[in-house]
Amino acid sequence: MGHWPLSALALTVGEGDSDFVASDFESFRRQELFFALLNLFLIGALLALQAISKIVRGRPSASVIWVLAVGLLLQSIHLAWFYHRRASLSLPEQRISTFWSLGINSALALLLTFMTIRGDTAYYALMLLPVLEAAFRLGLGATIAVAILADFICFFGAYGLKFGEYIEAGAMSVIYTVMAILVWLLVNNLREREARFVNNLQELERTRQRLLAEEKLAAVGRLSRAIAHEIRNPVAMIASSLATAAREDLDEGERKEMFAIAEKEAARLERLTTDFLVYARPRATQISRANIRDMLEYIATVARAHAASRGSVIEVLADHDLEGEFDATQIQQALLNLVLNAIDACNDGGYVSLNAEMNGSDTIRIDVIDPAGPIPSDTVDRIFEPLFTTKQTGNGLGLAIARNIVRAHGGDLVLRINQPELVCFSIEIPAHSSN
Repeated sequence: MGHWPLSALALTVGEGDSDFVASDFESFRRQELFFALLNLFLIGALLALQAISKIVRGRPSASVIWVLAVGLLLQSIHLAWFYHRRASLSLPEQRISTFWSLGINSALALLLTFMTIRGDTAYYALMLLPVLEAAFRLGLGATIAVAILADFICFFGAYGLKFGEYIEAGAMSVIYTVMAILVWLLVNNLREREARFVNNLQELERTRQRLLAEEKLAAVGRLSRAIAHEIRNPVAMIASSLATAAREDLDEGERKEMFAIAEKEAARLERLTTDFLVYARPRATQISRANIRDMLEYIATVARAHAASRGSVIEVLADHDLEGEFDATQIQQALLNLVLNAIDACNDGGYVSLNAEMNGSDTIRIDVIDPAGPIPSDTVDRIFEPLFTTKQTGNGLGLAIARNIVRAHGGDLVLRINQPELVCFSIEIPAHSSN
């Protein structure tokens, strides 16, 4: 039956002595399967023992064995029905099932005790599970009522026998009563502890949600300030340039220069807003199979002119047959951001390497390596923060956008190596899409 967690026996309390059921159908189903299995074992054991007794001693009667067999069959049907049932039961249906489970054993114990009265009988043992089930699922009054029924069956089995049999029945009655009350107290204590535990978890979750909300507000505030700062500079430059260009004493060459500055700052502002929209509202991924080597060669071709202006060289190392499932356009955008950053970091030239290989059996790792390290520790902590940049012409969204793209593919972008003359940013993405 696998593992039976304690939560499978966790119950919710009803009012007073009213019946109560499990907190959800799955818990109720597990409880029912648990009790049904124990009941099946108990009835099966009694049936086997009575069958052996019938063969060896000629007792009990065949009708007793038939009653036990019918009880075993009913319990097997009950177990099979709950095992295969997935649709939930309403609370009234759960209560009906609980009382049916209690009633079948009680009726079986009473009937068998009646059939074997004034003879050797141990069928009061069938009341063991109803007492335990009542202690788990019913209020204290109902639990004591089931225990009294078990006591009655014990004394009923001793009816007309010697005084010593009544003493034995009394001892069993005390055991049943004490067991019922003790188990009810233990379960009730467990239930109260669980209720406190649930309340604590709910309070922790509420606190967590408040902290997340406050952190989001703080992040929005930081982002808003950074955006305002980034927008203010080009807007100020545009306003200043246009105001200067409007002066009547300005010659035509200076006026054209002012217009050129305004145009340049307007283009910068447009790039900033475009990049911010890409960061804030990324496009949905369109997964297809693509060759990694071909993609890296394309990135190297696009970035080669920029690398040449910096005196840098781009090299690609990857197997020609290495393939993966991803959105090639988005991954290219992420890689291009990394490669351009690597080229800009190589102020005096150097080799920028684009390497790709399988990282295990189901992950592809793409490395962008440059010799311009190390990145200062205070910068490392903020390199993926939106609008943080150390470049005069950057807007600080490149790495943030690249990481968002990679994470949308179920992977991650990390600074894997940061050493003197060796910096490596790594993209790790699943080789096969889960979509």
